Amino acid sequence: MNSHILTLDIAGNPFDWISPQDAVLYYASGKVAWELGDDDNDIVFRGGYSRTGVQSRIAVKPIIAIAGSAIMARMLHLELPLGHHNDLLFKRDRYTCAYCGGHFPHNELSRDHIHARSHGGKDTWMNCVTACKECNQEKGNKPLESFRPLLYVPYVPCRAEHYLLSGRNVLADQHDYLAARLPRHSRLRELN
Repeated sequence: MNSHILTLDIAGNPFDWISPQDAVLYYASGKVAWELGDDDNDIVFRGGYSRTGVQSRIAVKPIIAIAGSAIMARMLHLELPLGHHNDLLFKRDRYTCAYCGGHFPHNELSRDHIHARSHGGKDTWMNCVTACKECNQEKGNKPLESFRPLLYVPYVPCRAEHYLLSGRNVLADQHDYLAARLPRHSRLRELN
C-alpha cells in the first residue's frame, strides 16, 4: 500500500502528506519532535551495518510533528487551494449537486461558479459548488437569483478537512487524528 505520512507542525496542525522516504530524512536529521500511530502501521527502513554488526533501522510512524517548523506555521495562515481537478470540491460537497440535490459519479459533475467568472466571479471555495453537468449547463452564467437557490452553502474547509479530503490510503490513525479536529459544521462529520 502507498501510504503517506501526515506531517504536523509542532503544535499539531496538519501541514502536508509526504512520502515515507521523505519522512526518513526528518528522522535521520533529528527533526521529528513527536510521533503518533499504532506500531502495526510503522514503515521500517533498514540501512547499513555498524562495525559491531548492528544494522541501522528507522521506524516511521504514520503521523509526525516536525521540530523547527516556523516556515510551516507561517504557511498555515494561507488559504488552502481549491485545486484544478475538482476532486476536493466534489468530496467537500459529497458528490451532491447544489441545485437539484442529486448524487452523481465524478464524471457527471462539474464546478459551478455561483457568481460567474464571466461576471468577475473568482475561483474560490466560497464561490464554487458542485453541480451536475445538466444543472450547470442550464444555469450558464446567470446570476443565482435568476436560476435556483442553493441547497447548501459553500464553505472553506479547515486544515483537517482539507487533509482528509486530499489524502489517499488514509490510515485509521491518521483519519482519527484529523477527524477529531473537524469543526461542528463540517459535512465530513456525517461520514465519521
